Amino acid sequence: MERIQRRGFSSEFKYEAASLVLNQDYSFTEARRVLDVHDDTLRNWMKQLELELGGHTSSSQALSV
Repeated sequence: MERIQRRGFSSEFKYEAASLVLNQDYSFTEARRVLDVHDDTLRNWMKQLELELGGHTSSSQALSV
C-alpha cells in the first residue's frame, strides 16, 4: 500500500488562510475550496489565530507576528 504524503504549510500561509475568513469577508466554504484544505485544518488555523490575536500564546508555531 502506498503512503499518502502530508502537505506542509508555512506559518505565513496559515495566517493568510485564516485571515481570509476572519478579516477579509470570505466565507468559510469559499476559503476552504480555494485553498484546497480540509475543513478541520482551516478551523484549527482560524481558532489558533483568534487565540493569538486575543493575547494567548500557542504551544505550536505562532501564526501572527
